[in-house]
Amino acid sequence: MTKPVRKAVFPVGGLGTRFLPATKAMPKEMLPVVDKPLIQYAVEEAIEAGIEQFIFVTGRGKSALEDHFDHSHELEDTLHEKGKDEILQTVRDILPKPGSVFYTRQMKPNGLGHAVWCAKELIGDEPFAVLLADDLVLAQGQCCLSQMIDVYNETGGNVVAIEEVPREETNKYGVLDVTADDGRIAQAKGLVEKPAPEDAPSNLSIIGRYILQPDVFAQLDKQERGAGNEIQLTDAMANTIPDVDFRGLRFEGRRYDCGSKVGFIEANLGFALARDDMRDRVQKIISDLNK
Repeated sequence: MTKPVRKAVFPVGGLGTRFLPATKAMPKEMLPVVDKPLIQYAVEEAIEAGIEQFIFVTGRGKSALEDHFDHSHELEDTLHEKGKDEILQTVRDILPKPGSVFYTRQMKPNGLGHAVWCAKELIGDEPFAVLLADDLVLAQGQCCLSQMIDVYNETGGNVVAIEEVPREETNKYGVLDVTADDGRIAQAKGLVEKPAPEDAPSNLSIIGRYILQPDVFAQLDKQERGAGNEIQLTDAMANTIPDVDFRGLRFEGRRYDCGSKVGFIEANLGFALARDDMRDRVQKIISDLNK
């Protein structure tokens, strides 16, 4: 039987340089899509998927993120006194259960693999999820991580969320070297981090959702640097194959790349159009801008 996935890692130590100057004093993960910060969407997805422990790998200047997932007694008292009970409940609903949130410092941004490695002692010998807040998924039905956990419960091994990208964009992603593909789940014999289009083994790219076996830490312990002179999670995952089965899931939903400015704007429009209380007005704004 497969061990259940109870823990999730949120690498949030990055500097957010692509959004400067907005992210000079505010963590990029706190950038709002409609009325929620990016990190809240990621945490809510993990909660929906049944995650019990939330591990944030942070860096300097991330205190606003920590405060977001804590009580603000002055704010809550003020809302209560003014009778704004619905908003008060919304503020309280974002809080994970006491004792379920953990923070550790990355100290220096050395890549995604290094950020995940910093959570090693908190993970122990368990499978775990990794969620990147930059990749925001508007799911159809089940959230993306729930879909992945369903696959993991059937197959075990490592499971990542994947999508097809244009061949000319493979140099932005970790790419699967596929041995079998039924149109939903792709079995991989290898992975390549940010390959040039002419060298890419496929156009199936990994997005920011992972379910990993703890075996990956034995590879991350080596602190080997790859693309961009960083410690790459993709390289560590690749080195666990074939000892650990590796599968990619074409999830149901739409992924928005909120690590880019255009993708961030697109996410705001996409999530606003998905809301009954905003759809008509946003559609009118779009229509007016196109005149």
